[in-house]
Amino acid sequence: MPPLATSFLVYVGTYNIAKGPKEEHPGIFIFRFDPCTGRLTATGNIQNVANPSFLCTSKCRNFLYAVNELAEFNGQAGGGVTAFAINRQTGELTALNSQSTAGAHPCYVSIDQTGQWLAVSNYTGGSLALFPLQNYGHIGPLCAFEQHKGHGIAPQQKTAHVHSAIMEPSNRYLLVADLGLDKIAIYTLDHKSGTLKPHEPLGVSLKPGAGPRHMVFHPNGRFFYVVNELDSTVTVFACIGKEGALEQIQMLPTLPAGFAGFNACADIHVAASGKFLYASNRGHDSVAIFSIDHHTGMLSSTGHVSTQGRNPRNFAIDPAGNFLLVANQDSHTLVTFKIDPAMGLLSPTTQTIQVPSPVCVLFVEQSL
Repeated sequence: MPPLATSFLVYVGTYNIAKGPKEEHPGIFIFRFDPCTGRLTATGNIQNVANPSFLCTSKCRNFLYAVNELAEFNGQAGGGVTAFAINRQTGELTALNSQSTAGAHPCYVSIDQTGQWLAVSNYTGGSLALFPLQNYGHIGPLCAFEQHKGHGIAPQQKTAHVHSAIMEPSNRYLLVADLGLDKIAIYTLDHKSGTLKPHEPLGVSLKPGAGPRHMVFHPNGRFFYVVNELDSTVTVFACIGKEGALEQIQMLPTLPAGFAGFNACADIHVAASGKFLYASNRGHDSVAIFSIDHHTGMLSSTGHVSTQGRNPRNFAIDPAGNFLLVANQDSHTLVTFKIDPAMGLLSPTTQTIQVPSPVCVLFVEQSL
């Protein structure tokens, strides 16, 4: 956990293009966050970025990367990914460059542990794109591309849908959640050449119709968690040995017993303490809360809290571990909850900020 700073920067990615090329509102909103009170103060926004629905930062925290979730970007088929330099004092972003992702509707971007490689998940394209990161934060030309093929059993699984990709802690393997294939594909990343090779075993299959969406490792690196969009579950894996092997040890619902309405899970995070896991429910419009067994990595449900809005997408835990911010896309709100450090439970605060179509929340330590 980083040392407690006077304040943090919060970047909120949104959908700002509904139909057609005209931007309806700024794409990225910038706030200053007080880790003692949970208070958010608006400091600015970025106008000229299209559908920046997912964000990440460089390892040095001086650069921000945003997907452009589109079917066509800068006159080319497929979406895009854009790099920005961060002014760590003011939060201001300066655009650096963009690249085509060679696949439609990119929805996730992440960086490896060395800070050299940037992976982008193309949802509609069903593909994975890898880029080198150059000096001064620029994104280099596409260096690796993996097209997934096949389908699952649910109506939403008529084709591959790559939804997220993260490096495992040793930085050898890239894990890729494919909602359309009910699979976590595993690739070996060659750090010298920037190439990807399917890893043996080729991946891990989940329950048919699960629809894996987002993933997270436990801070100790021994356990791995996947939130499944289509059947509203979390799957727990134990990480076996050093060869990227995963063993499924548990699967449990994110919804309370008796709920019969529509739901689709979205995001998942583990507290820095490693004691608690959170997952967002769209439909039930809640955050599911789980305690984590330190020895086995298995989960126990401890309850749910309303997000006080509709269609909660991503959420984020502040670096000090005191607050959780939820992006309610359809009610256009960013809502702050206080975290109980002993039980992991969430309590509503009076902090609710209006943001149009918020999708992603990202904390960055501010330089003072």
